[in-house]
Amino acid sequence: MAETTKKKHFFTIGSVFFLLIVIPLSLMAFLIANGMFKMGVSIKERTVNVLDNKVQEDIKARAVNTANEVASFLMGCNKDLQVATIIPPSETVYKQFVFENKKPVWVKRDGKIQQVLIPLYKEIALIDKTGNEQIKIVDGQVAKKLVNVSNPANTAYKNEDYFAKTKNLNKGEIYVSPITGLYVNKAAFEKGQRFSGVVRFATPIFNQSGFAGIIVLSLDYRHLAEFTDQLVPTQAERVFETQAATGNYAYMVDNRGFVISHPDDFHIVGLTPEGKSVPTLTAQNAAEMAKKGTEALNMFQLGFLDHNIFNITKEAAQGKSGILMYKFGGINKFVAYAPIKFYASNLAAPAGFGWIGLGLEVEKYNEAAIKVVKNIEKESKAWTATIIFILILAMIILFFIMWLLVRGVTRSLQQEVPRGSEGSSFDDDDD
Repeated sequence: MAETTKKKHFFTIGSVFFLLIVIPLSLMAFLIANGMFKMGVSIKERTVNVLDNKVQEDIKARAVNTANEVASFLMGCNKDLQVATIIPPSETVYKQFVFENKKPVWVKRDGKIQQVLIPLYKEIALIDKTGNEQIKIVDGQVAKKLVNVSNPANTAYKNEDYFAKTKNLNKGEIYVSPITGLYVNKAAFEKGQRFSGVVRFATPIFNQSGFAGIIVLSLDYRHLAEFTDQLVPTQAERVFETQAATGNYAYMVDNRGFVISHPDDFHIVGLTPEGKSVPTLTAQNAAEMAKKGTEALNMFQLGFLDHNIFNITKEAAQGKSGILMYKFGGINKFVAYAPIKFYASNLAAPAGFGWIGLGLEVEKYNEAAIKVVKNIEKESKAWTATIIFILILAMIILFFIMWLLVRGVTRSLQQEVPRGSEGSSFDDDDD
């Protein structure tokens, strides 16, 4: 009987201890652990959002900055053209003008990448009012063969109409031609050939009798393409040539929607040796052109791949910058775009010269955020494991303390109650 009562006291005191201390402590520990877990999830979500916004704004700002750099560069070409109208018209002076206007470019020679200074302008030409070339410097040398460029068939690329587009302009106005060069197909590109061409800047000149002819500066295309060909949207350092396969590159589009700079030169619009424009990719000829490796692109015609490609082109043509997503070549792309605010007689606002696109594969775009999230998850798991360990250890210690306390209390009770008195009964009659 005494042993039963002792056990009863033990479990009664143990239950009270458990209810008053262990359960509240365990509940509090659970709430703390749960709060930490939820806080970790919240931090992860906010981290992804903050990084997403930051990357978006950084790339958009870089697109705007690159577009402004191109516009500034083209304005410099315009100034050079105005200078060319006032320098003495002679072969010697024109050669000196070309020699003095140089800019470094990166080239690959004998398997080595090196930077060299090359003239900004492949050609400078003085043309009279009937279209006859009077003086012409080509690649730094005086041209021996002079032609009448009023006939497009006589021009370098067999179909250029810069004389007709310039002769009716007012003094100080300029005509800027589209990118003009021979098309490079995919097979030639993979063998190492690169697009080569010019952008012609032309303005009329006058004498006392009125219109006297035009001056033409032909910008070497390489100087323009370098603004995007070496730019990787997610890194500060430039490279010799970006790779389209990475999905992380920049490109340039003119005011007509034609791609004029791209890591894959077979996407750049070009001419046949006969002077005809190569066809561009459409929904109707996509399979055939992919098979031939002739995939010149006009962004206005690529809505069949993703409607946002058309939307970006439309927005940029309206002089707007922004960010959109689209799918190209099976890759989900994030693209920041910005207009090139350079204008001429044939390059009206708001479209101007064209626009810059900075594309990034979505997986690459999320890479920084995913990396941080993984670190947070790792730390969260470590803290959770630590908390669980502490809880288990605390429970063991608490139960041990409870056992000691209950055992001590029980012994005290046993000492205060005389042995054998637990079952005694008192009867007034017997007394």
